[in-house]
Amino acid sequence: MKLKVLWVGKTQEEWVRRGIDEYAGRIRRYVPLELAEAREEKGAASDKAKGREGERLLKLLPATARLVLLDERGDQLSSTELAAFLGKERDRGTPELAFAIGGAYGFADPIRARASRTIALSRMTFTHQMVRIFLLEQLYRGFTILNNEPYHH
Repeated sequence: MKLKVLWVGKTQEEWVRRGIDEYAGRIRRYVPLELAEAREEKGAASDKAKGREGERLLKLLPATARLVLLDERGDQLSSTELAAFLGKERDRGTPELAFAIGGAYGFADPIRARASRTIALSRMTFTHQMVRIFLLEQLYRGFTILNNEPYHH
């Protein structure tokens, strides 16, 4: 199984880039990982911005990929539940599992319709920059759980 993590907008902070690089490197010990950025829509009304950003995200998504959206209204999973989800997808032969982080206004209906699952990292609000590190850390944690490695404790 390959992983792909998509997000809207450039990673602006150097410390965020370092965190992304750190956890991406760790994840790649377990599975191939691709990171991709979709251009942020600036100066448009929220609905137009969501629609255009969603189109850009969908263009980055392989047709065979199973899509998981990160959204505050999604299912809240524990780290072990996320690990179980990753293991289930791996074991069922999912060729590519993609996680998408939307822009400031979230996701438009067409990309929501394409998603097979929506999860939330927390009920709290985080910057979209920080969510990138949080998601990658949780994916890494999930793989360490699946491999019975001590990182989780």
